[in-house]
Amino acid sequence: MASLAFDQADRAVRALVTPEGVDLRVRLAAVSERGIALVIDLTIIMGSLLLLTLAAGSLLATFDLENVPLAQIIWMLGFFVLRNFYFTLFECSRRSATPGKRLMGLRVVARDGAALSADAVIARNAMRELELYIPLIVLFSRGEGIEAWILLAGIVWCGIFVLFPLFNRDRLRAGDLIAGTWVLKAPKQKMLPDLTTEKPAEAAFAFTTAHLDAYGVKELQVLEQVLRMSEPTAMEAVATQIRTKIGWTARAHEADKDFLSAYYAALRRRLEQRLLLGVRKKDKHDTI
Repeated sequence: MASLAFDQADRAVRALVTPEGVDLRVRLAAVSERGIALVIDLTIIMGSLLLLTLAAGSLLATFDLENVPLAQIIWMLGFFVLRNFYFTLFECSRRSATPGKRLMGLRVVARDGAALSADAVIARNAMRELELYIPLIVLFSRGEGIEAWILLAGIVWCGIFVLFPLFNRDRLRAGDLIAGTWVLKAPKQKMLPDLTTEKPAEAAFAFTTAHLDAYGVKELQVLEQVLRMSEPTAMEAVATQIRTKIGWTARAHEADKDFLSAYYAALRRRLEQRLLLGVRKKDKHDTI
C-alpha cells in the first residue's frame, strides 16, 4: 500500500510506494485546482452539446423539416453519452486525465502505486451521479412540486458529497475513496531525450545476461520513470535494490545515476533482443 506519511515541509506531499518498492514523492492537487478543472470539463461538455444541437438544427432547417423535437432528442442523447462516458474515457487513456485536468496539470493515479485500472476509473466516475449531477438537478429544479423538508434533506445530502474533499486530509472525493485513487499535481514537463541516447561510461558496466535477466518490462518502465524524475533519494534506493538483486559490487566513486542509466540501456537492449525471438519477460517474477 502507498504510504500516507506527510512531508514535514509540505502537507500536500505524499510518499507513493510502487509495487516494486520505489518511493516516489507526489503532490496532491488542491481543491481549487480540481474545481477549476471540473468547470473546464463541464464547459467543454455543454459547448459540445450546443454545437451538436446547432449543427443538427441547421441541417434540418436546410431541408425544411421540424427541428425542435429532433434537436431536443439530440440534446438528450448527447448529454447522456457525455454525462456517462466523458470522464471515464479520458481517465482511462494513457494520460489518465480529462482535458480540464490536463490544462491544470493534474492526473488520476491509484493510491497503492499500481497502474490505474478501468474498474477504478468506472467506480470513481459512477459516484459523480451523487456528487455532481443530482446536486445540479436539485439546484435547477428550484423546489417545484417538492415539499420543503424533502428539498432541505436533499440539499444536505448533496452538500455532504459536494463538500467531502474539504473534510479529509487527502482531499478525496467520495468516488476517490471508493476507487482507491488520488488526483495529483503533475506539471507539464519539457520532453526529455531518449534515455538510451545518454551514454554513461558503459565500458565500466559490463553486465552479464544473468544480471539483465533479473528484471523484465515492468521494472524497466519503473526504472525509466525514476531516471526521468532524477530524484537523488529515489535513485539511491533503486540503485541499491538493483545492485543487491544482481549481486553487483559498487566501484569507488560509482555514481548511482550512471549505474542506473547504464543498466537501463543494457536491460532495454536485452529485452528487445529477446522480444525479437518471441520471448517477452513481463516482470522479475516471470521465469520464461
